[in-house]
Amino acid sequence: MIENCLRKQRFAVNLNLVDEQQFRLRADEALADAYDALVDASDEHDFETDLGDTLTVEFSDPPGKFVVSPNAPVRQIWISAHSKSFKLDWNDARQTFVLPETGQSLREILADAVSRQLGTTISL
Repeated sequence: MIENCLRKQRFAVNLNLVDEQQFRLRADEALADAYDALVDASDEHDFETDLGDTLTVEFSDPPGKFVVSPNAPVRQIWISAHSKSFKLDWNDARQTFVLPETGQSLREILADAVSRQLGTTISL
């Protein structure tokens, strides 16, 4: 009986590792996609973006910084922009991370936030 319980625990741990690996892959792809779109937009607008463990968007006038980061323990992507936090979940039907309250995708939220910061509408 104890051996059976241990086997079940190891199986559960392995499932969590697979889930975390899938999350990290999806998050990395989502951040890379957003980064590429932001780089293209930054050619026409005054902001800089960088991608490492997190995605950052920095503005000089008016000054500001947005941070997009994966949060593996809760399987979410978090966006910090305009003194607000957005927590996006994976949506299987849409195959992207979305804000559950509004249904907005990562790129849509970033486009809105950057547009608000710049005072002009951009699309990503």
